[in-house]
Amino acid sequence: MVGIVVVFDFDKTIIDSDSDNWVVDELGATDLFNDLLPTMPNWNSLMDRMLKELHARGKTIEDIADVFKRIPIHPRIVPAIKAAHALGCDLRIVSDANTFFIETILKHLELREYFSEINTNPSLVDEEGRLRIFPYHDSHKPPHGCSLCPPNMCKGLIIETIQASVSEEEEKFIYLGDGSGDYCPSLKLRDGDHVMPRKDFPVWDLICKNPLLIKAEIHEWIDGEDLERILLGLINKIISIEETDQFISAECKLQTISVSAHESRPKALPVQQ
Repeated sequence: MVGIVVVFDFDKTIIDSDSDNWVVDELGATDLFNDLLPTMPNWNSLMDRMLKELHARGKTIEDIADVFKRIPIHPRIVPAIKAAHALGCDLRIVSDANTFFIETILKHLELREYFSEINTNPSLVDEEGRLRIFPYHDSHKPPHGCSLCPPNMCKGLIIETIQASVSEEEEKFIYLGDGSGDYCPSLKLRDGDHVMPRKDFPVWDLICKNPLLIKAEIHEWIDGEDLERILLGLINKIISIEETDQFISAECKLQTISVSAHESRPKALPVQQ
């Protein structure tokens, strides 16, 4: 590991679509979705209800998995992820999608092994074969208290948990996202970290309102080609700085040892004439 944690959002960051909307549209349930949208308390509950309705229409878990085989993704995203992993970065996902959608897509793209951790809404297939989705933050516990995030998930809290699990002195963070839910975690990044908001998407608009609130360096991106170029450039820059610091530290140690050795040599005794 090179001391770099790269955290990706999923929808419209790794894939070039919203996985929830993709399932709804591809399985022909757009009208039902639009009818239910104003009646549900939040998006998480809405998607759980939509999957119930799809199951009632005879759609199986295999049908859902099949539609993800044709979900759009920019051709430079997969190489970018593999290259970042090859450079020694710790890759993670923080997403308001769900476990089944993300795992299914990553396995199809042969990318699952490149991520050490996926933080998202849990899901399971029940005894009837219906896919269920649950909130990341337990709805039976006190709310997470963040006014910026939806009730089911605060990405800022997740980033703080990740930060607490690694050494602040040794780890640098790069965070990539597009949605309004990616603004809170951007605020949690520290000096020396980097945030990559997708330009002209909600998180970019929020950051632009007051960029001084963001301690991390801001690097906007437009598409997968942009993402690959900027991300790998940042990683290589951080690695180069770390290698330079290590070289300087090693040089200082050698000079200290040399001086100490010189000072500790026994002084020559004067020769009597």
